[in-house]
Amino acid sequence: MPFPTLFTDNKGGVLTPYINQECNKLKNYLNLGGYEAAKKALSMPAEQVIDDVTKSNLRGLGGAGFPAGRKWGFIPKDSPKPKYLVINADESEPGTCKDKYIIMGATHALLEGMIIAARAINAHTCYIYIRGEYVEPTQIMQAAIDEAYEAKILGKNVLGTDYTLDVYIHRGGGAYICGEETALLESLEGKKGWPRMKPPFPAIEGLFRSPTIVNNVETIAYVPMIMNKGWEWFAKLGTERNGGYRFYSISGHVNRPGVYELPVGTTLRTMLHDYAGGIRGGKKLKLVVPGGSSSPPLRPEEIDVKMDFDSLAAIGSMLGSAGIIAMDEDTCLLDMLMVTTRFYHHESCGQCTPCREGTGWMDKILNRMLRDGGRLQDVNNMPDIANGIMGNTICPLGDAAAMPVLGYFKKFREEFESHAKTGKCHKGEFTSWKPAVKA
Repeated sequence: MPFPTLFTDNKGGVLTPYINQECNKLKNYLNLGGYEAAKKALSMPAEQVIDDVTKSNLRGLGGAGFPAGRKWGFIPKDSPKPKYLVINADESEPGTCKDKYIIMGATHALLEGMIIAARAINAHTCYIYIRGEYVEPTQIMQAAIDEAYEAKILGKNVLGTDYTLDVYIHRGGGAYICGEETALLESLEGKKGWPRMKPPFPAIEGLFRSPTIVNNVETIAYVPMIMNKGWEWFAKLGTERNGGYRFYSISGHVNRPGVYELPVGTTLRTMLHDYAGGIRGGKKLKLVVPGGSSSPPLRPEEIDVKMDFDSLAAIGSMLGSAGIIAMDEDTCLLDMLMVTTRFYHHESCGQCTPCREGTGWMDKILNRMLRDGGRLQDVNNMPDIANGIMGNTICPLGDAAAMPVLGYFKKFREEFESHAKTGKCHKGEFTSWKPAVKA
């Protein structure tokens, strides 16, 4: 599979210059001022580091969007147990391929972010849980860690201080469920990757039942930039509640698919038409999935939305992992939804009955509709099954499977009814759905 091209705006992005300068090599990173942010952070009180990251409005960029600094602040200061930092590099959301760039190109920026974050929460051990299929990224990451140890950037006396930090890589086994933070911790402990009940949350009782912070690759990689240039600089780059830049993976029926580092809050229309070159072949846009396969779809009349967590939530979708999938007028939505649902059925861990059984039934019904048209009752049953899953599972995988079904059937119901009535794919335009009033 060819590696997609990396793009950014005319300002050059924030992490893109480090990726382009091959900062998987220590020499290149040091030439760009690498590890100066870590030196600065190591000389600061931990509370000030956390406060700066909080004020920068850096959000968790793996999907949930929780403010990173606030999350770090949940670590109990009086706990006698060891603290752990865990990096979630188990990138598996369909339509998302951003973290791979950072791991392979801005490797030392990621390591520097780990040093800063670990010091802020008083952790001395960091684990990188990386997707098992990421063989080359794992090799590059390990080579950078080895370089850092040799240069005494990691290990005892980090950067000449009395601070100690050890970093280890753990390769996953290919299970999508282990992207959920508590399933990841279970897997890291050598157990089956089943999500845990919460509370307690990982910050209180995480890895080995000790206080743990789990952060996404992209989130941590931006931390050194915040420490170098100040929280005010980063906060001003994005929106009022969501600072900075972030990586958007744009795929589907566009002329220039790829990964784009752009300011948070750039409109979806700008991304699709100005950056990704519009819909290929001059065809019409039919719908867009804005935040990875689990996010509810948007119709063409909704693409003026700003691509940040709050704006998308206000119109009933979500930014998630920022995996944008554009589909043209010839797309069969039944086929698309069946592929999406089959993925979640396959990846369900089976712990929760609503998810285990519900994804199975949705998969069967969609397959039947695609095979022989199904029946009109199927069009009513699908949202009912999805609603039975929503909010009734331990982890968000059940919701991730249900939300696309609810979104597709709400906004494109007539197309599914046409399938059921005629047994054929209708590629025409249905216009009965009206968008909600924008917040």
